[in-house]
Amino acid sequence: MTTTTKLTNGLTVVLERMPYLKSVSFGVWVKVGSAYENAKNNGIAHMLEHMFFKGTTTRSAKDLADITSMIGGNVNAYTSKEHTNFYATTIDEYLPIAIDMISDMIQNSLFSMEELEKEKGVVLEEIDMYDDSAEDMCHEMLQREVWKEHPLGYLISGEKEIVRSFTREQLITFRDLYYTADNMVISIAGNYNEKETLEQLENSFGKLRATANRPPLTKPEYKNCIYKDEKDIEQMHINIAFPSIASIDESRYELTVMNAILGENANCMLFQRIREEMGLTYSIYSYESSFLTTGLFHIYAATNPEPALKIYEEVFRIIEQVKKTGFSEKDIEETKKQIRVNLTIASESTKNRMNSNAKHIMKYGMIHPLNDIIGRVNKVTKESVDQLANKILDESVCSVALVGNLDQKIVKGIESRWNQ
Repeated sequence: MTTTTKLTNGLTVVLERMPYLKSVSFGVWVKVGSAYENAKNNGIAHMLEHMFFKGTTTRSAKDLADITSMIGGNVNAYTSKEHTNFYATTIDEYLPIAIDMISDMIQNSLFSMEELEKEKGVVLEEIDMYDDSAEDMCHEMLQREVWKEHPLGYLISGEKEIVRSFTREQLITFRDLYYTADNMVISIAGNYNEKETLEQLENSFGKLRATANRPPLTKPEYKNCIYKDEKDIEQMHINIAFPSIASIDESRYELTVMNAILGENANCMLFQRIREEMGLTYSIYSYESSFLTTGLFHIYAATNPEPALKIYEEVFRIIEQVKKTGFSEKDIEETKKQIRVNLTIASESTKNRMNSNAKHIMKYGMIHPLNDIIGRVNKVTKESVDQLANKILDESVCSVALVGNLDQKIVKGIESRWNQ
């Protein structure tokens, strides 16, 4: 059973006790990421996440690493476009240690200039690592171009020149603006003592500032484009993006079904036709990028340059067939079964439950129980999925990223079709 409560400062706490387990997952979620930045501080949310692990007023970075190892090694954090998450999965008896440590990091980090300069080097290496990955860049740069100059298109890790410029004062100001009780959610799932845990959370997080005057999140304008980046590698990476729905849109269940049938699994339409039947590529799949105000639907393939144009054309043949005849009733029903199985299996992980509950609170302001979600999936129909496919899969407004070994003859063939 899931319960939601608030600390005295208004910080939302969502609890799901699973007493038949020995493990527990704890997470602190903050509604901040690159989408909340501006052109002068892009990358600061990610840098701040790094710096929380570099020592507090009572613990050195080595102390934090030692505690992490002692309670199982599963303490970490990540930054996305719309949120930052600090989490720990451990056994029930060590939950108080995890809560105390993450609370200390968030509220008492030193942000020393010496550590900041060192961590800038780490982040710059991370940026280079992503730049070396054609698959990652094919995704990131396409989003940057279609939402050009809007924060939702910013790289999460930031631009090198901006990262080098960060100061201790900037980090503290940004933390104080976004790390407030009204902008955070604490989520716990697994085995724990509820009374003792709530008392500790009040003691650890109850003194956080309640609110701050933050600029609102804005919706970007979609600009269809074609992005090209020549890299000295063997493959050519193709990413096709269509403007899609926001993560809170009522059609999100139809989108999940459409994505699964088109390109999510080995039995999907794109994989079966383009890889298995035609043998044109090793990797091809589709995926959703949905955010609070908007979204994209992507189709990605990696291939030797020679068949790239054939792959591009075949993707749209499949799409046109879908738009002409719709998905089959059999595919819809089989996919709904598969989604129900995946949701049920995921619900048996404390980490998945902790993540899901926190995301629901942050997006919808309430928890949607598993049975309700499955019920919504069950209500998806062929007609509703077909309608969404016709709305989203429009070649005339798609955007394309081409990264890697760009055979100019092939590129021109793709460009000529894209320009139609």
